[in-house]
Amino acid sequence: MGDVPEDLMDRSTQRERAQRFLRLHDGPDVLVVGSAWDPGSAVLFEREGFEAIATSSAGVAYSLGHPDGERIPRDEMLAAVARIVQATRLPVSADVEMGYGRKAREVSETCRGVLETGAIGVNLEDATGDDDRPLVEPEQQAEKIRAVREMAESFGVHLVVNARTDVYLLQVGEEAARFADAVRRTNLYRQAGADCLFVPGVADRATIERLVREIDGPLNVLAGAGTPPVAELATLGVRRVSQGSGPARAALATARRVVHELRTRGTYAGYTADAISYAEANRLFERGGSR
Repeated sequence: MGDVPEDLMDRSTQRERAQRFLRLHDGPDVLVVGSAWDPGSAVLFEREGFEAIATSSAGVAYSLGHPDGERIPRDEMLAAVARIVQATRLPVSADVEMGYGRKAREVSETCRGVLETGAIGVNLEDATGDDDRPLVEPEQQAEKIRAVREMAESFGVHLVVNARTDVYLLQVGEEAARFADAVRRTNLYRQAGADCLFVPGVADRATIERLVREIDGPLNVLAGAGTPPVAELATLGVRRVSQGSGPARAALATARRVVHELRTRGTYAGYTADAISYAEANRLFERGGSR
C-alpha cells in the first residue's frame, strides 16, 4: 500500500489493541476518542489520559495541505495514519471517509491498508460526494461493510468498524423522514458487521435519546456546538463521542490569529502569551518514535 511502513507492530499487539478498543464501546464509561490529525496531537491526547485515538480525515488532509473529501491521495493518507500509530500506545482508528472506492472490493482494499499501518479501526461513511445522489444506497453500503469484515477476518485482526450515515449531516430528504432513514441505515450496517454506528449532525437531546433506543448497537455522537456535555450524553446511553475536525480547526484558528497579528501589527502576543514553553514542548515528545 504505497509508502506505508511494513511491520509497524507485531500482530498480537495489534489484536490486543483492537480488542481493547472494542471493549471500550461496552462501557461503563462513554468512550471519548481523541480526534487527532498528526503525531503531535495524538501524543497530546495520550498525555491527557484519553484511551483511544480516532483520526480526523479533514484534520489529516489540512495538515498535509489538502482539502477534505478524499482529495488527499489514499497512500498519503495511509502514511499519515501510520505515523500517528507509531507515535502512541493507544488504539488508533482511521477515518477513511467513503473508503476510496465505489465498489466493495476497493473499499476493503483501503481498509486492509489501514490494518497494515497498525491501526485497528475505521470510520466508513455512506456519503457519495455527489449533490444529486448524496448517499449510497443502504444495501450497497452494507455490502461494503461485509467485504471489509471478511477482509479483516482473513487478516487476523478484528477491525472495529464505525459505520457512519450522513442523513442528518447532509440534511438528506424531508426533515420528518430523516430519523427513520438514519435508524434503518444504521441497523442494516450493524447487521452487516459494523461495531459502532455514527450519526453526525445531531445535537439535540431528544433525537439523541431516540437514536439510542432505536439503533441496535453503540451510538457515536459528534461533539460540536450545541451538543450536550459528555456526562449528559452518558445518561442518554451514548457509547462513543468524537470531535471530528473540531480540534484541528481550532488549532488552525489559533495559527491564523498569530500570523494575522504578525503581518498586520508586527507584534507577537498571539504566541508569546499562549504558547507552552520550549522545555515543556520538548518534554511532551522526549520519548519519541513508537511509544
